[in-house]
Amino acid sequence: MEKLESLLKEFGYRVRYEKGNFKTGACVLQSNKVVVVNRFSNLEMKIGALVSILRDMSLDEGSLNDKQRQFLRSIKQTKLAI
Repeated sequence: MEKLESLLKEFGYRVRYEKGNFKTGACVLQSNKVVVVNRFSNLEMKIGALVSILRDMSLDEGSLNDKQRQFLRSIKQTKLAI
């Protein structure tokens, strides 16, 4: 989970854990990139949501180091089954 959060932060997203009756998602609020994760979701759902967000984004890998780039590519190539 920390690796996923770190990767999102590298792309300028702030990860927030909030309570409420909503699905986890990414958005831009007043020019701030934010990923909001439902605090009450279990760990598996949180990880799945963050992976799904990263898979769906078109991101510039130029600012990543080799380990981060390899991790992102493995995320994009892996199909989740939850």
